[in-house]
Amino acid sequence: MDYIDYYKTLDVTKSAAEAEIKKAYRKLARKYHPDLNPNDKEAEKKFKEINEANEVLSNPENRKKYDKYGKDWKHADEFEKAGYDPNQQQYSRQQSGQQEDFSGFGGGDFSGSDFSDFFNSMYGSGRSRQSQSKYRGQDFNAELQLDLASAYTTHKQNLSVNGKNIRITIPAGVENGQVIKIPGHGSAGANGGPNGDLYITFLIANNSDFKRESNNLYSNVDLDLYTAVLGGEVSINTFDGKVKIKVSPETQTGTKVKLKGKGFPVYKKDNQFGDLYVTYNLKIPTQLSEKEKELFTELSKLRNHE
Repeated sequence: MDYIDYYKTLDVTKSAAEAEIKKAYRKLARKYHPDLNPNDKEAEKKFKEINEANEVLSNPENRKKYDKYGKDWKHADEFEKAGYDPNQQQYSRQQSGQQEDFSGFGGGDFSGSDFSDFFNSMYGSGRSRQSQSKYRGQDFNAELQLDLASAYTTHKQNLSVNGKNIRITIPAGVENGQVIKIPGHGSAGANGGPNGDLYITFLIANNSDFKRESNNLYSNVDLDLYTAVLGGEVSINTFDGKVKIKVSPETQTGTKVKLKGKGFPVYKKDNQFGDLYVTYNLKIPTQLSEKEKELFTELSKLRNHE
């Protein structure tokens, strides 16, 4: 497998903080998401590369292995148990009090299945099966698509991962691009070693009339001229139903009001919600009757004489 610079893929530096990596991933994931680039093979390829880079760099353990071993990071545990030094590119072990150097074996390239064959032969022939080392299974990565309404409530969902069906609980408030870990649902370990983990990246499509930013929601509401001038009530849509709110007299277009606690659930925080921000858009009446035109004309004259 060729070396892929995950930092370059996400357009961040090697010293980037976790929050910076998360921000960069979300920006690129939105840009190249298949829903926004239908039938675009290049965008689809780029989207997969971005997700692969994020799956590695957003996981502190995997990132540490990647920084040290590059394209062979998935074999980090095997390398370290074998005494492999990536800087010196050689293997060594103590056997019967004698140091053995494996730096010339197979040209020094121990990536992929060739390394696994070498590693098994090295320990299988020199030691009994009972003393073979245990190795952790590989991690699995999966993507799960949800709509915004599904992400609003805690619910259970069945997944098929590597031929196995698992049932997971998805907490309310999960964000687009967020990665969660399901321990022990990766590949089986070797020689009795622990299983790997399953990392799920959530891709949340927003088909609603709301704009979401973290735990807050934003919406626009049309306000008729008469309610804006005289005041009154309007019915507002929220994720958990309609609510009525009062409109102050002489409300201007672009006025914003906050509905506290009517935003999105806070992830893994029971009964905690963000806020809903509503912006009023003044709706001018059309197709006026002759009588209405006369009244508006009279009102105009009254204003001009003040």
